[in-house]
Amino acid sequence: MKLKKSFLLTLTLAFAVSLAACGNKDNSSGSTTTDTTNKPTSETTALSGSILASGSTALQPLVEQVGKKFMDKNTGVSIQVQGGGSGTGLTQVSGGQVQIGNSDVFASEKMKDEAAAKELVDHQVAVVAIAAVTNPEVGVTNLTKQQLVDIFTGKITNWKDVGGKDQAIVIVNRPSSSGTRATFEKFALGTKTEDLKGSIQEDSSGTVKKLVTETPGAIGYLALSYLDDKVKAVQYEGVDATVDNVVSGKYPVWAYEHMYTKGEPDATTKAFLDYFMTDEVQNGDVVELGYIPASKMQVKRDEAGNVTK
Repeated sequence: MKLKKSFLLTLTLAFAVSLAACGNKDNSSGSTTTDTTNKPTSETTALSGSILASGSTALQPLVEQVGKKFMDKNTGVSIQVQGGGSGTGLTQVSGGQVQIGNSDVFASEKMKDEAAAKELVDHQVAVVAIAAVTNPEVGVTNLTKQQLVDIFTGKITNWKDVGGKDQAIVIVNRPSSSGTRATFEKFALGTKTEDLKGSIQEDSSGTVKKLVTETPGAIGYLALSYLDDKVKAVQYEGVDATVDNVVSGKYPVWAYEHMYTKGEPDATTKAFLDYFMTDEVQNGDVVELGYIPASKMQVKRDEAGNVTK
């Protein structure tokens, strides 16, 4: 009788050990099921890291706004946006100082080093239009291409010569590194210009706007994203700088907004650039800030500046 009880006890213990072993095997199988502490599963990888973007001040407001939204969605990511002009952005991304170089012009147009330009990958995120702007008290609403050329080359120095007040013209220009200046000279003037004695030069679109607003007789040029009633956007050859006129090709002073990376971007930077192309951003932030989604354009422009339908 004692032998039978011992045998039954042994069987019971063996069965219990077997069950425990099965439980341990299941728990160490690498299952991705979330545990009771609600930790992320091993299949979920949160974005993290830092992104530094520099360059175009015309594009800067959009990159800053979209960057803030992206960080809200991805708390492990830090995005900093600096200005300095398109040339600076291209130079810094090429040199590896930043992850993104913002530019209003194609890298091949701005960079002297052809090989370095070819290393950069172009991410076109929007279209920007540039308008000539004056101090509101100048009294001019339209300027022809030739009048603009004469003003920015110093042939015309008083607003009365183009239908405005008897007031000296003060040019507020951008430095040679500026993509906004390159776009304005190429598509509004059709020629490069020299910096004139007495003109003001600023490397920030925001500062240009402030100076044109506060300086009697001032003229400069700004992206549509900077326009409000503090400055007067003048017509170009009788055509208003509006989104509809840019999209249709009637208004010619526009360019693609580029966010360049050196080679293919890392995972976090790629996710940020992909977010830029979502409907949320393209039909939201891009339009809200006065830019134009490239997909809406009825005309296209190549690196040489040629326009096609």
